[in-house]
Amino acid sequence: MGTRMEVAQLESRMNTEDYRKLQSLFLDPSGASRSLSRTEFIDLAWSSVGRGSKEEYGLLFDSVVVTQEHRGLLLDTDAVKEEGRVDWGGLCSFLVLELSDKVKNTRTSSVPCWQPPRTMTCPHRDQVQKVLYLESSGQYLTVSKGGTVGLRDKEDMSLLHTLRLQNSTVTPKDLWVTDMVLLHNVHKIAVSFTSKEVCFYDILSKQDFSCKYKLQGLKFTPWCLDYWADPSHLDQAVLTIGDIGGQVSALYFTSTQISLFERRSLRMDADSADIILWDELVKGKHCSCYTVTHQVHAPAWVRKVRYLGSLEAFVSCSTRPQSSVVIGWREKESRSLRVTSFFTKRGVWDIDHHRGLNLIATAGVDHQVLLWNPYMTSEPVCVLSGHTSPVLAVRFMQTKQQLLSYSKDKVLCLWDVSSQQCIHRLAGVFPKTQEDTHTLLFLQEERQRLLLSFNSLLLLLETMKEEKRTSSHEHPVTCVLYNSLFRQVVSSDSASSVICWLADMGQKVKQFHRCHGNAEISTMALDGTQTRLFTAGTDGEVKVWDFNGRCLHRMNAGLGRAVEISQVLLLKRSILVMGWERMLTVFRLHSFSQSFVEPSEWKGGVQHRNDLLCAAFQPPQTLVTGSYDGEIIVWNNSTEKALRKLQPHAEHEDHKKQQGDLPDSHHGFNGKEDSENFIAITRLFFIPGRTSAAAATGGADLVSCGGSGVVRLWNTIHSRLVGQFTAHNRDLGSIVMTVSPCGKYLVTADREGTLKTWDIQHYCLESDDGITTEAPNLLCSSRPHLDRVTHLETRSSGAWRDLDRCTHSRNQSRTRETTEDEKTPDSGGKRSPPAPSETLSDPGPDASAEGGEVGKKDEDEDSGTETEVDRKKRSFMQVKR
Repeated sequence: MGTRMEVAQLESRMNTEDYRKLQSLFLDPSGASRSLSRTEFIDLAWSSVGRGSKEEYGLLFDSVVVTQEHRGLLLDTDAVKEEGRVDWGGLCSFLVLELSDKVKNTRTSSVPCWQPPRTMTCPHRDQVQKVLYLESSGQYLTVSKGGTVGLRDKEDMSLLHTLRLQNSTVTPKDLWVTDMVLLHNVHKIAVSFTSKEVCFYDILSKQDFSCKYKLQGLKFTPWCLDYWADPSHLDQAVLTIGDIGGQVSALYFTSTQISLFERRSLRMDADSADIILWDELVKGKHCSCYTVTHQVHAPAWVRKVRYLGSLEAFVSCSTRPQSSVVIGWREKESRSLRVTSFFTKRGVWDIDHHRGLNLIATAGVDHQVLLWNPYMTSEPVCVLSGHTSPVLAVRFMQTKQQLLSYSKDKVLCLWDVSSQQCIHRLAGVFPKTQEDTHTLLFLQEERQRLLLSFNSLLLLLETMKEEKRTSSHEHPVTCVLYNSLFRQVVSSDSASSVICWLADMGQKVKQFHRCHGNAEISTMALDGTQTRLFTAGTDGEVKVWDFNGRCLHRMNAGLGRAVEISQVLLLKRSILVMGWERMLTVFRLHSFSQSFVEPSEWKGGVQHRNDLLCAAFQPPQTLVTGSYDGEIIVWNNSTEKALRKLQPHAEHEDHKKQQGDLPDSHHGFNGKEDSENFIAITRLFFIPGRTSAAAATGGADLVSCGGSGVVRLWNTIHSRLVGQFTAHNRDLGSIVMTVSPCGKYLVTADREGTLKTWDIQHYCLESDDGITTEAPNLLCSSRPHLDRVTHLETRSSGAWRDLDRCTHSRNQSRTRETTEDEKTPDSGGKRSPPAPSETLSDPGPDASAEGGEVGKKDEDEDSGTETEVDRKKRSFMQVKR
């Protein structure tokens, strides 16, 4: 089967006349519509159109067939073969869908790739009230509630200098800063205090910010500030004040380059600052400054104020629903304001304005982000829903049509304004703090920096440099599958995206966004036809997709709850889902007549004592399940009856007792569990080629892995542990693994990105009195990743045959150096790894995944008879040929 990219190459070479010829093929001599089989389509299209090769037309036919919408759920390739005919309508639908997918991919919004968050050192213990960027020096300025100012380096954000603001009006212990703004055109900062005053400090002298003016006599405590200077008339500027009495006041400065205020007297305080009285400003006694006010928010506090120079208007917000957002419009040639109000259900915490789009964004107490047209107060332009707690802050990215929002439950969302969708969601990286944490959001778009405060803690988020970014996922990858039908790799990530890649070229074919909304995709699975993709989200749902990105079914695994699903196992007549409770959740195929599917009852009931994390199946009816406490249960899948239990060796139980009982709850299966989780089972695989009959002799037929880097091999017939070894450093926590289709190789990976390939062809193949603890032969070890490997998937290809040849050559070299002592089992009754002379040679290209019997010893065969092994192997190869 071919790939979509190859099909697209044929499409791009075909013109209108070619498609007319193609259409005529689907009409019989009488002019009636007809369908074509694969052979008919290839022969007729190639001879009629003449463009392209027969192989390309075969690829086109295959792609159309497997992407046509089948009735019901297909888990077998037989259903595809039965429907292996194409009509003109089906071909057109496929081509239209392909075109729409390309259009969607071109519209994919760019999302930031964040570097690991960095905690900044603060010189105080009280909360950070404001962060400013000083354009003149490129440095950053922070101020705390207690008046401590910190100056930070423009490159690494290191703390350069600290000082405490001086204010003789109140004692240092009673000083309480509420806000601070930069007066960039006059090199000053304005700081508001709970003492009902606003002080203006000169920042040219960085060692000691001297107070120049004190605006006193305000009616209410100022709570928020904003400053705007006219870029075309630097003398003109506006300082806006919002207070706890619901009043918005604006100070219009007309000669900032000369002086902010007039010195009407020699009134000065102990700080040598000029005293400016509010009443004098209101009465117009300062020619260089006048005021305008409104009090529409009363009695609520004004939470945020902004002056919009492009609109000549003041916008402010409060948590009072009737006056959630208020715009004060400046009337021409007048000092009065025309006021309009916006209503929301529970009020607004924060606001921001996008100059290019002329939209106002509001951070709602009702968990919603709203976008408003300033001239239309009746309803918002759109509603951005996705947060599950009050939204505390919103910030537009002015150079893009994007918006950042941060909520009380420590979730940061990035929205694409044009599509009104959340394209990036960041959670779990922010520090744990108290419920009433004060949080501010500071965005410096030019340097792609985002600062968040959590009381006295500052957290810095920076994006990766553009040249370091790749075309892969922008978020942690959670699962990877190989689709042999399309020869594509299918990968998912924590941002609920699925991407299809060409396996041989690494080129992205298509991408599906927000498959589970904002919920992470925890695992995936493919059905037997390779045309249906199952995705499991932390929202508690499993969804069934075709490869056009259409959701065919939604499976209610969590029964409406947000649960973490660790595995989806597809069987012939049922689908098993697990990960969050002690019992399997089962869906019968007859239930898939509806789009929303409810689970059926698992007849075996609850048998595990802790959460069930993984499962494996071996035909015709053997099912095994593994749990968080290290227990494995063997089931008869037909009757759904538990047959027997497999438990770790006694030494592991002793370790468990020494460490204390394992907790009843855990953080999940995707590498998030505690490193003390010693025996949790995260992966189970039956070893291909080791049938139940072979297991009856006592050898291992099942392999498991999980906590502390340990791999265990089990015999499911006799319910015993046959072998175990430490594959990776125990301090690295749990590992993941997979087994090659031929059953010869075990691949393991850890959270440092290290992959190891082990030769298990003869490992624990036969029974011994004890438990084999010596590791199998390590073929190779590499570190292709720099971070945790979350999933491993094998691909049946020549790569394994290359590894066979490499291993065989190495074994032949070692055979010449092997002594008789190396072939003798150790004195402890435990079988040592087989000597190189016992290793079978490369069976050649016929030993594919289907030829799983190659290298498997006969059930009655003497394990020490090397010539008998070779004889049986040669006999099998002769039969194969």
